[in-house]
Amino acid sequence: MTLYLTNATPAAEIDRAKESGFVHAIKLYPAGATTHSDAGVTDIRRVDAPLARMQELGMPLLVHGETPGAQIDIFDRESHFIDTVLAPLLERFPTLKVVFEHITTARAVEFVRAARDGVAATITPQHLLHNRNAIFAGGIRPHYYCLPILKRESDRLALLEAATSGSPRFFLGSDSAPHERAAKENACGCAGMFTAHAAIELYAEAFEQAGRLDRLQGFASHFGADFYGLPRHEDLITLIKEPWVPPVSYDFGKGALVPYRGGDTVYWRLTPAAPT
Repeated sequence: MTLYLTNATPAAEIDRAKESGFVHAIKLYPAGATTHSDAGVTDIRRVDAPLARMQELGMPLLVHGETPGAQIDIFDRESHFIDTVLAPLLERFPTLKVVFEHITTARAVEFVRAARDGVAATITPQHLLHNRNAIFAGGIRPHYYCLPILKRESDRLALLEAATSGSPRFFLGSDSAPHERAAKENACGCAGMFTAHAAIELYAEAFEQAGRLDRLQGFASHFGADFYGLPRHEDLITLIKEPWVPPVSYDFGKGALVPYRGGDTVYWRLTPAAPT
C-alpha cells in the first residue's frame, strides 16, 4: 500500500504509516503533473520534514518525475524535473530510497544508472512498446495519451534496453489508469492508459522483441521486491505464446472503459491458475 504526500503531510504521519504494517512507500505527485494531481505537492521543500523521517525509517519515496507548467515543453518535463528537483533531492537526502516512477526518456535511464545506491526506476509497458507517433497515427488517438507522455523512438529503445538489461535498478510499474471513455474522448480528454487487463502479457511482448525473455522474471517479480525489502512471491504464473484479442471495451460504472489494444491482437496469454 502507498500513502500520498501533500503539502500538509506531517512527519508524524510517516510513523503511523510505517507502524501500520501495510504502507510500504510514499508517493509524490507534483501538483498538476497528471490526472487528479491537483492536491499534489507544490514545492518539494515543503515536505522536507516527512522526507527526512522517511530517510530515517528506510521508507521509499515514489516520484512522478515531471515538472508541470505551461512554460515547460511537455516533452522536456522529465529532464527539467531531474535537474531542478530530483538531483538536488538526492543530495539533500543522501540515504533516502527513491523510485523514479514510469520513466520515459533516455535521459532518465542515464540518470538512474549513474545515481547513488538506493535509486531505482519503474517502466510501463506502453513506454516500452510505443513512441509518440502512436498518439497521432491517422488522427488523434486519445487512448494513447498518458502522462508522462510517450516520447521519441530513441527514448523507447533506451527504455527497452534498460528494462531488459538485467539491472536491478529497473523494474515493473504498469501505471495502469482506468478512465471512462467519455473522459478520454472529448475536447479536453484526461491522461491515462488502461493496461491492467494484459500488463504482464504486454511486457512479455516487449522482452521478446528485445530477445531477452529470460530476463522478464527478474524485472517483473524480483527486483521491485528486493528494492522494497519485501519477500519475493513464491507463487508462479505461466505465459504462453498464443494470440488473443481483448474486448473493445469493458463496463465501467455507467459507462465504458477502453483498454489498451482493445479489439487488437495481444501475442502472449496468461494461462489460468492450476487448481491447488
